Parts: sequence; C-alpha cells; structure tokens
Amino acid sequence: MNLVVVESPAKAKTINKYLGKDYKVLASYGHIRDLPSKNGSVDPENNFQMLWEIDSFSKKYLKEITDTAADSDKIILATDPDREGEAIAWHVKEVLDQKKLLKDKKIERVVFNEITKKAVTKGIENPRDIEPQLVDAYMARRALDYLVGFNISPILWTKLPGSKSAGRVQSVALRLITEREKEIELFKPEEYWTLTSDFTNKDNKNILSKLSLFNG
Repeated sequence: MNLVVVESPAKAKTINKYLGKDYKVLASYGHIRDLPSKNGSVDPENNFQMLWEIDSFSKKYLKEITDTAADSDKIILATDPDREGEAIAWHVKEVLDQKKLLKDKKIERVVFNEITKKAVTKGIENPRDIEPQLVDAYMARRALDYLVGFNISPILWTKLPGSKSAGRVQSVALRLITEREKEIELFKPEEYWTLTSDFTNKDNKNILSKLSLFNG
C-alpha cells in the first residue's frame, strides 16, 4: 500500500477515488507543527534555530498518518504546490523521520494544480524531492512573524484595544512611513536657482554649464 498525504479532507476523498485501492489518501488538515508562543521558539543567536511543536488539533490526524506510514511501502507527500504546501510536506517528513518510520521506505513529493484524474495521475508519475528554497522561504516568513509579532503585538494591544496582532509586513512598512514623515517635518526649505547655459566654442562644439545659487 502507498500512503498519500494531502492538506484537505475533501481533496483526500476525491484523490483516493482516482488512485484506487493500492493507495490510502489522508489529510494533514493544514500545518501539523508550529512555533509555540513563548520565548526561545526562534533563537537569532543560534542561526535562527526554531523549536517546533505539534498542536493539539493536529495530533489525532498526525497519529493516523504515522500509523498508516508504518504499514506503507511508499509515502507520497502531495500537499499544495506553494510555499506553505512545501513546508507542510517538509514537516510531515521530519515527524516521520523522528519516529523512525522512513527506514527502507520510498518517500516522494508530488504536486498537481487541479484535482482531476489526469492532473493527479500526471503528478504521481512525476515525483520530485522537497524543494529546500521554498521551505527556507516559509521558515523566513515564520521567523519574522514570530520575532516581530511576538514582541510588538503586546504593545499594540495596550495602544489599540481589540487589535489582534502586529504583522511582519505592516509593522516594518509603518516604521518606514513614520521615519519618512519625520524627515519631511524636519526639512527646512531653502530658495535656490539653477542657471543652465549652452555655449558654442570656436570649433562649433556645444558646452553645457550649470550654476546653482542658494539664497541663504
């Protein structure tokens, strides 16, 4: 039997019908691990080492995946073909590896952009490895979420009650805007004039000159 891991339970049922009895398709229900909301989950002093934790919602679904993986000949990671899907595939592989369930088993990464029999079959026939650059992009996004949001969000809550969290993009953008606004407020306008002249020398060559005059 071959285990196929996807993200959505609805997709799992449809894909299982396409692949047949030799495959069992299970859903991860999104991410299975995340950074716990406590100090030290990301360590900037140690090459941004991350501490991952399986959340309570994912435990029962992950148990079904690990139990099935133990009895499978091949494990196919068919999560979504984007950065987050690549990360979920990586997380599932890491958990299976930690539980020593990958020994003597073939593990593949496949993607399909639509849930049709043709697309699913083509994806299964063209496996690849997990793309490390997409996983790195996910980790960078998640680390910034944690390092920025975890530290700034409590400040935001005191200033704007009812706010949920500070984002990695909005926070930096807001700082750029405020710094630029301060520069504008501190700017002192000075009157100046620019005189441009166009001369022709004796060899009929043009010579351009510019003179700037400041009043102050």
